[in-house]
Amino acid sequence: MGLLATIINKVFGGKKEVAASEIAATAEAPAAAAAPVEEIDVTAYLNDLSSKSKEKLDWKVSIVDLMKLVGMDSSLAARKELAKELNYPGDTADSAKMNIWLHKQVLQQIAKNGGKLPSDLLA
Repeated sequence: MGLLATIINKVFGGKKEVAASEIAATAEAPAAAAAPVEEIDVTAYLNDLSSKSKEKLDWKVSIVDLMKLVGMDSSLAARKELAKELNYPGDTADSAKMNIWLHKQVLQQIAKNGGKLPSDLLA
């Protein structure tokens, strides 16, 4: 299973399992052709995890915090691997730009796979 599939399955809190092949198909399919997906309130789940965390993690703005919150390795190497998986078009040596791009892409993929998120996070 790829890192993206792992993140998505973790943010769904066990309420839904998404296979890596489903995510790839979703990423390549045009939006108009996508079938309706049952929505899961990811925001409430992540906010609950955040409130229970010993660290102050702001998953809404940071890919590092999002990965930490769901118990994943958030190291630069792991983020570079995720960037490769998602076909990051930029230079992975510029980790700040890469992190912003990764965060946006991951949130969009969560939403495409049935995660309910505020629209301002998807802009």
